[in-house]
Amino acid sequence: MDDRRLLLVRGLAALAIDCGEDAVDRLMRYIAELEAWNPSYGLVNASGDDLIIKHILDSLGPFRIIESLLAECDAHAAGSARSSIVPGASVSDLGSGAGLPGIPLSIIFPQRRFRLYERMDRRVRFLETQKLLLGLSNVEICEAETDRPDEPYDIAVFRAFRPFSETKLFRGIWKNTRVGGALAAYKGKVFNANMELEQLRGDPVLSEAADSAEVMPVWVPFLEEERCMVILRK
Repeated sequence: MDDRRLLLVRGLAALAIDCGEDAVDRLMRYIAELEAWNPSYGLVNASGDDLIIKHILDSLGPFRIIESLLAECDAHAAGSARSSIVPGASVSDLGSGAGLPGIPLSIIFPQRRFRLYERMDRRVRFLETQKLLLGLSNVEICEAETDRPDEPYDIAVFRAFRPFSETKLFRGIWKNTRVGGALAAYKGKVFNANMELEQLRGDPVLSEAADSAEVMPVWVPFLEEERCMVILRK
């Protein structure tokens, strides 16, 4: 086993992700594709071990949180006759860019449907190519605006997307999130995430969600930087 594959396997094991060799093969192929396209497309600002740690493992760090949110959505759908969420809730990656976190998550959750929202043409081409190369039958690439999606969100995740201070955008995203669903934002330091939430607490549409938001620390193997996830449930 080469050093980079070993690093990835060790990281997955540290996160208690038991995904099998096929998933590891797909993640390694995706890593190779990111590095091959990066010089021309400027997809990520990392290579080698940093790419694996700061982008792949970072995307997968909160996978247990996302797993729990999906289970909550499924339970809400099963327990409410009024729910518009069908069992088997989907995940939408807003501003997917290079497919992070959507592609790594879609490989780890093959039974779930993923929708990757991206508007930049070159990145859309990259995402469509990866869907074919990696055989991601559970992934759909969407070019719709994130505040005007072609279907409502169950779980919407975003990483390196927009700050919460862009309240107009997040009003639209929140409006298009199903009752029983959630927004899950990848963030850095817990202190900074709480400061961002303050931007929402004065908004008439988002204040209630911000007041009840959870800020959950996230551990990423081999990464010394602080990470957390901000969860707003609807």
